Amino acid sequence: MFSNVFSATTFGIHATIVSVETHLENQLPAFVVVGLPDNAVRESRERVMAAIKNSGCLFPLKKVIVNLAPADIRKEGSAFDLPLAVGILHATGVFGDAKFEDTLFLGELALDGQLRPVHGVLSIAIEAKQAGFRRLVLPKENASEAAMVHGVEVFPCGTLRETVDFLNGSLPGFMPFTVDVDEVFRSFHTRGTLDFSDVKGQEHVKRALEIAAAGGHNILLIGPPGSGKTMLAKRIPTILPPMTFEEALETTRIHSVAGILQPGTPIVTRRPFRAPHHTISDAALVGGGVGCARPGEISLSHNGVLFLDELPEFARNVLEVLRQPLEDGMVTIARSKMSIEYPANFMLVAAMNPCPCGNRGSRALACTCTPQQIQRYMARLSGPLLDRIDIHVECPQVRYQELIGARTGERSETIRSRVVEARRRQTARFTGRVGVHCNADMENRDIRTFCPVDGEGMSLLKTAVSRLGLSARAHDRVLKVARTIADLAASDAIRPEHLAEAIQYRSLDRQGE
Repeated sequence: MFSNVFSATTFGIHATIVSVETHLENQLPAFVVVGLPDNAVRESRERVMAAIKNSGCLFPLKKVIVNLAPADIRKEGSAFDLPLAVGILHATGVFGDAKFEDTLFLGELALDGQLRPVHGVLSIAIEAKQAGFRRLVLPKENASEAAMVHGVEVFPCGTLRETVDFLNGSLPGFMPFTVDVDEVFRSFHTRGTLDFSDVKGQEHVKRALEIAAAGGHNILLIGPPGSGKTMLAKRIPTILPPMTFEEALETTRIHSVAGILQPGTPIVTRRPFRAPHHTISDAALVGGGVGCARPGEISLSHNGVLFLDELPEFARNVLEVLRQPLEDGMVTIARSKMSIEYPANFMLVAAMNPCPCGNRGSRALACTCTPQQIQRYMARLSGPLLDRIDIHVECPQVRYQELIGARTGERSETIRSRVVEARRRQTARFTGRVGVHCNADMENRDIRTFCPVDGEGMSLLKTAVSRLGLSARAHDRVLKVARTIADLAASDAIRPEHLAEAIQYRSLDRQGE
C-alpha cells in the first residue's frame, strides 16, 4: 500500500516542495522516516502516531516507511507532522481513491490531534503558487499569513479529525479562507507612539538623520552619555518612507522563517528596528547557528534600521562581518553542507562615546582619558568599516535652556513628507536600474552619471580629499550624501553648499587633521 502527498520546507527565505511518500509493509510494526530528516522530523513519529489514535483513526499495525523526497535536501521543523499523518491514513484507504496532487499540507500535531502553527508559511505559499498547487491545508493560526498570496486556496483546520473530514467531503460548508490583501496591508499601517517632536534641541543631528533617511545612508552618532543618541535613533523609523507591499512581503518572509512573526500579524508593514546588545556573537548578528543557517539580526532588520549602541564595545570580529552586507545588501551564510543567501539591505545607525569616559569635548566635564586610552578606544573601529558609514555627526549634550524650554521640534510626519519627496525624486532617477532604489545604493557608474559637480565643487572636493585623507570609497560616499542633500533642496544639480554640508559629516576623518 502506497500513497504520495506533498508538503514543503524552507531553505533561507525560499521554499522547496517535498514529496511525502508512504509505504506500508506486512512486517512487524515499525515507523521509519528517511530522506535526511532533522531531529524535529524524526520525533514527529511519536506525535503522528498519538495524534492519529486520539483522532479516532486506526494506526496501521504494519511497518510504515516514509520517504521525504528529494532525499538530498535536509528537512527541518515540525511542519511535516500533518502531511505524514495524511499520508499514512491515505495509504490505509481512509480517503478511498482520492488524489491530492494539487494539495499541499503543513502543520504540527499535538498528541491529541490539535494543529499548531508553523514557521515560514508565506514563503511556502509563494512556492506552492509557483509550483501549480491549488490548495493549501494548514493550521488556523497560519491562515491569514498564507492568504496574502493570491492564486492558492487556503483551508485552515483546527485538528487532524477536521482535516480528515474535510478531505473526505464530510464538511460541505467548508470554504477557503480569504482576506482583502489591500485592506489588511492598510490596516496594519498603524502609527507608533514615538515622534521626533519629543527630542529637545539637537537640531543639527535631526538634520543629519533626515539626510540619512532621505538617501538610505548609514550614520554614526558620536556624543557623551545622556546626549540623546538612543532616543534619536529609536525615532528614525518614524521618518522613513512607508513600506511598499513588495518590501512588506520580503520582510515578512524573513520574520516568518525566523519564527518571530507576531501572532495575528499576517504581514509586517512597519519598518523593523533591531537593536542587539554589544555582547552579541558574530553568528547571531550575521545569521547561522549550530548545524543551521537561521537569519541573523542584519537580515531581520532588512528594509529597516539596525541600531548598534556603544559601537566600540562590540567585538572586533562581530563588527567586521558587517562589511560585506553593508556593501552588497545581501549576506551569505556558508556551512559545510549548505550555503544560503539572505537579504540584508538595512540602514545602519550606530552610536558611540567620543572617548572611554565619554567627556571628551564636553563644556562642563573634564575628560580623564589619556591619549593612549583614546587611541586604543578608537582603534576598535577599523577604517574600512568607518568608510562604509556615510555620515558621522557629533551629538553634544543638550543645553539646560533647551531641555526645560516649551518649544517642540518638528513632528516626524513633517520630516517624513520631505523624505518621501526626496525618495520620489530618486525613484524617478533610477528607473530601470535593478537593485538601485536610493542614493546610498548607487554604484560607481551611477555616481559618475548622477553626481556631476561644477568647477567650484571640484575644487572644494579636492581640498577635502587632500586635507582629510579621504579614501576613494569615502570620496564616493561624500558625493552620494551631497546628492541626497540636493534632492532635499529639490535641486537637480549638486551645488558647492551641498558638497560643503556633506563633507562636514566626516567628523572622524577630520580628527586626523
